[in-house]
Amino acid sequence: MPKPCKTDFDDFLDLLEDACGKPFVQRRGDLLSLHFNGVAIQSEMRLSAPDELVFSYTRAMMGFLLFQPAPAHLLMVGLGGGSMAKFCYRHLPDTRITVLELDADVIALRDQFLIPPDDARFRIIHADAADFMESARQDVDALLLDGFGPDGLPPELCSAQFYALCRRALNPRGVLVANIIDRDPRLPSCIAYLHAEFGPRVCWCRAEGGGNRIVFAVNGASDGEGDADDGNECRHAFRPQLLQRAQASGLRSQLNLPQLVERLRCRHS
Repeated sequence: MPKPCKTDFDDFLDLLEDACGKPFVQRRGDLLSLHFNGVAIQSEMRLSAPDELVFSYTRAMMGFLLFQPAPAHLLMVGLGGGSMAKFCYRHLPDTRITVLELDADVIALRDQFLIPPDDARFRIIHADAADFMESARQDVDALLLDGFGPDGLPPELCSAQFYALCRRALNPRGVLVANIIDRDPRLPSCIAYLHAEFGPRVCWCRAEGGGNRIVFAVNGASDGEGDADDGNECRHAFRPQLLQRAQASGLRSQLNLPQLVERLRCRHS
């Protein structure tokens, strides 16, 4: 009797069992994916286009370019499969990129995801972001928070104290971008902490076709300053400047920047 062919799901179950609780990689045709468990895909790479941003939420997070079009220093929390790190390394050649990753097993998979080696303008640091922020210098132009573990967003990365440290690490015109799952029960608290720290300079959008809420918080005076309690008034006040930047960006098509500007909201409901 012929032996039944194994399905992708069968292969996945084998990988999950062999991983023994550690991060693992699965290949499905042209796609390579990173998993922490059997619940969700953490990161995905197209082998034929390894620097492409496959997930819509990563493209939305790149909206920080609307506020900081030419960042000198970019700090990322959470490496995953390195999607945003690789994209920024390729498309922002004048930007210094620092990536913080808590899990050494995730860092060990960097070669499989074709993440470039450390060099003069790119480095991955094995560190706890909450501890690292305690001594971070005030030189960060854009801070991207995408640190997740097997149980989702760690509470240490969603606290008033952590967001205060993040703001301290930003330069006066720096921008923080946070990826928060819409169904996370701590979402209202995260938003409240960000508003308490950054005042009215907080806006957000939902990633297309997903359950991710991408929150932008701008340090100090900015084109995005307004009154968040006035619904979408703040968005309309600075939308022309952001649309101008979106149209001027060489990445406007890849990232759908003009559409992202239209989706920005200030009322978090």
